[in-house]
Parts: sequence; C-alpha cells; structure tokens
Amino acid sequence: MHKNAWEKDIFLDAVNGYTDHAHCLVSLSREQTISKVAQLIKGESSFWINKNKLTKRKFMWQDDYWAVSVSERHVEIVRNYIKNQEEHHRKQSFKQENERFMKKYGWEPANPQSPSPTSRSLK
Repeated sequence: MHKNAWEKDIFLDAVNGYTDHAHCLVSLSREQTISKVAQLIKGESSFWINKNKLTKRKFMWQDDYWAVSVSERHVEIVRNYIKNQEEHHRKQSFKQENERFMKKYGWEPANPQSPSPTSRSLK
C-alpha cells in the first residue's frame, strides 16, 4: 500500500485498520484533494485485497469516508492511535468510538444512514 501510494505522490504516513474500518494518516500536497487521495487509496487497497483473495466475496469499500485535519503537534498522537487499533478496539467498538467522537465535537452525519461525518455536517 505504501509503495502504491508513493508511486502516486501520496505520502501515507501511517495506516492500520480493524475488522470494519481503516485509518490512514496522509500528508497532502497543494495539488491533491482529499477525495482523490481517498479514491486512490481505497481503489488500490481493494484491488490488492481481491487479487490476493483475502475475503471470500469481492471486497468493496463503502462509498463515503471521514477526513479530518490534524495539527502538527498532534501528528504523533494520531500515529500511535492508528498503530494501536487492535488494542484500542478491545475497549470500545468503532460505533461506540464514533458516537463519542461526534458528540464531543458536535458533529452529525451528513447522511443519517452512514456513520461518517463530512465537512458539511459540522454544526
């Protein structure tokens, strides 16, 4: 994944996931958009998962994604959070974490059917 990202001029600082989601810490250049980078990462990773037959059925990501900016002083905290996903989710599910995070920051889902907030969903 890192190699494919590098070939597309995407700096993928950290990546890890759990059973139902993934986290990526990405540095964007001025020419890159979040939506295009998310599309490339999701496309490359689903292609690799399917090529290597890691799932019984064809693997596909959901259409949406959640992106937030991270200040320089919090980058190391985010790296560690991403690195420790398995340990973190022993304590709480993704749904519980997501609900707590959204409540803490006053966000609501842009699409009530999806747990992912977007910039449009900020109160």
